[in-house]
Amino acid sequence: MLAAERGAAPLTLAAYQNDLSNLAGFLAPRGVALEAADRERLHAYLASPATARLSPRTLARRISAMRQFYKFLLLEGVRQDDPTAELDTPRLGRPLPKTLSETEIKSLIDAAQSWPGKEGIRLGCILELLYATGLRVSELLTLPLAAARRDPRFLAISGKGGKERVVPLGEPGRAALRKYLECRTDFLPDSRPSRWLFPSRGRAGHLTRQRTGQLLKELAAKAGLHPDRLSPHVLRHAFASHLLDHGADLRSVQQMLGHADIATTQIYTHVETERLRKLVESAHPLAHRR
Repeated sequence: MLAAERGAAPLTLAAYQNDLSNLAGFLAPRGVALEAADRERLHAYLASPATARLSPRTLARRISAMRQFYKFLLLEGVRQDDPTAELDTPRLGRPLPKTLSETEIKSLIDAAQSWPGKEGIRLGCILELLYATGLRVSELLTLPLAAARRDPRFLAISGKGGKERVVPLGEPGRAALRKYLECRTDFLPDSRPSRWLFPSRGRAGHLTRQRTGQLLKELAAKAGLHPDRLSPHVLRHAFASHLLDHGADLRSVQQMLGHADIATTQIYTHVETERLRKLVESAHPLAHRR
């Protein structure tokens, strides 16, 4: 149902499967099937030592998986009640997204340009595209080659839930893409054709999220940044934050990021507010008076 009706991403499906498998593993020694658990058993699961040690965010996701599963059973007529109706979700403080300054982004671009060989050209293209478009790394790595050969001013993206959107691509991004396309065939496995923009010899047929993350961390170290500060998602955050810094409207940023709810995009306004607060505290003369 999650895959067919809601278009859930593979990572989301895997997370829900793991969460429900964990619950099933708790219930099985107690002689209770997953679909037959009652409210008391679910409370016992949440109070168990292993579950109690989880972070609030992980625990909230597990409860969400449980709720959706038992509501599904209720709607399908498998059960007559919802045992999760009275479960409490832990309160989550919403952390501000990690981002980078424009100067730090410039350092990364310079480091990519000095990276030797065709690997450097490919890495520079990945960096430019992530920062220029705000794509999720999964969206970038599963871009078909055809997407880069249409109108060069735009990229057509298939996002979460199969929803499509069009993202404009500036000249630096287009230049990096043109340069990469000239040597893309060098990354084809055994010179066989590939439908992916970023082909790879791995099982997926395209670069993986893990490998892309590793390359970006190596690039961060070369640019003088701590590797932990850079990831594909940090570049997505930087894209949104820098657009808003320069006067972009929130609705446009929402559309380019592919957020279903503008409330998700509004977190970036808090990033700017926090940056201004720190600026006043460090630079305003009254901030240092006792």
